[in-house]
Amino acid sequence: MSLPGWLPPLEELKAYGGDFSRYLEAIYQIFCADFVESKTVFEGKRLGLKRHPVIQGKEATFWHMISEGAVEADRLPDFRRFERIRWPKPFIENAADPALKVWRESRKGSTRVHIWFSEAQCLVVLDERETYILPWTAYPVDQIHEQRKLERRWEKYSEED
Repeated sequence: MSLPGWLPPLEELKAYGGDFSRYLEAIYQIFCADFVESKTVFEGKRLGLKRHPVIQGKEATFWHMISEGAVEADRLPDFRRFERIRWPKPFIENAADPALKVWRESRKGSTRVHIWFSEAQCLVVLDERETYILPWTAYPVDQIHEQRKLERRWEKYSEED
């Protein structure tokens, strides 16, 4: 698989000597550089940030990007998400790249923007508001049936568009 030049390499734990605390802090600093300090824009709308609940001094969006689970308080760290912490911002900034499939779906009264990169088996989800957009989550999609489901959702959206 050949990934585009705009996609940064994975951020791996071994680069931090296996020190999880140092790794977590470095991952958080990358997140802050990309989504707190940066003025990222998607389709002309600025990106905001879902800050609450703040856990261990870190915003809700951060935890959604590095952990998994349906219950906020019980989310578990996912090292594959950690490794891809540098990917969401380039996905957002390069959404026009034909390698990426971008579509919208209504969910619980809001509109979610999905940016799916099948080659990299990774999905970024944004939550669209009236005047801004929230980065919601990002995660690798390993399961073939989940990849197929995303492809069907993209195809359905493309046919309606």
